[in-house]
Amino acid sequence: MRRLNPQASGAVLWDMQIAKCWTALLLLAATCLIPAFFWPAPPAALAQAVQTDYRRAADYAAAYGGVGLLVIRGERIVYEQFAPGRSADTPHLLASGTKSFAGVMAAAAVQDGLLTFDERVSETITEWKSDPLKAQITVRHLLSLASGLGKAGRGGNPVSFAQAVQAPAVSPPGRAFDYNPVNFQLFGELMRRKLAPRREEPLAYLSRRVLEPIGMRIARWRTTTDGDPDLPGGAIATARDWAKFGLLLKNGGTWQGRQIVSREALAQCFVRSATNPAYGLTFWLNAPSRSARPERNNPVGGAGPPDLIMAAGAGGQRLYVIPSLDLVVVRQGDLRSARGRGSGRFRDDEFIRALL
Repeated sequence: MRRLNPQASGAVLWDMQIAKCWTALLLLAATCLIPAFFWPAPPAALAQAVQTDYRRAADYAAAYGGVGLLVIRGERIVYEQFAPGRSADTPHLLASGTKSFAGVMAAAAVQDGLLTFDERVSETITEWKSDPLKAQITVRHLLSLASGLGKAGRGGNPVSFAQAVQAPAVSPPGRAFDYNPVNFQLFGELMRRKLAPRREEPLAYLSRRVLEPIGMRIARWRTTTDGDPDLPGGAIATARDWAKFGLLLKNGGTWQGRQIVSREALAQCFVRSATNPAYGLTFWLNAPSRSARPERNNPVGGAGPPDLIMAAGAGGQRLYVIPSLDLVVVRQGDLRSARGRGSGRFRDDEFIRALL
């Protein structure tokens, strides 16, 4: 049997130790030291290590109409997978995931002195003052979906800002949670009037104050027949662009060391509302479920850490943010159907358990 030269053997072992040290340092740099704006593919060793961790979640997402999945841990993409014919640069409708932009727009407006969360909407939309129910509605009531306003429009088509003003109040504000898109179009009219002296439109304000500073681009924004933006569900963006919004949320309103939105104002978006503990201001929150299956108004149902927040849209469009795990996840779903190979529909609680 061939014997190894002791000196040569020691040199080989020493080289192996050095290689291991360099590998560890590279992995540490990959996960901790890469800035938010630098998103190359992870090194081969890191990619191989994390593929298995997220494949179960990717398989579950794909089984129920998933067409894209993006996972960011820290400030770096650690998993990215898209259906054939799609890529990281493919714009996708966020559907009701769009709603959460209104919450962050409101937080920026609070910081800028344009409004407060608890001011009455009738102070700006003055024609409401003569209505005893509408006169009590606050900005917080609108964004927590507890305004008491009735439905307006037909099907999934959003009403214009002007039509939202005419929506009837059917119950006192603050009494019940109602997932009603008219609240967001009404908020759009409120912002339009607040911004009129500045000659700035709501979407232009959102872009200037929030999206442009973080490098997020909305590929297109659907509008109503009157030309008003569809604030409840009209944003179209890539997975990576939506992930930038998630990073802003995860980091408390900061981007590359710059405070874009006040941490205090933004935190109000994640305070549980009195009418639904699983909803804040335009964001879904994680609250324990009272049954084995999450309820319609509590889709996460206690799965995952308590600080999980979510923007959610039809067809399984999801932006999950978990600050305690330094995690941002974008899930894109087939807009034609939320159904997949298995029975039932995409469930947030099952996806989160598969992910974690």
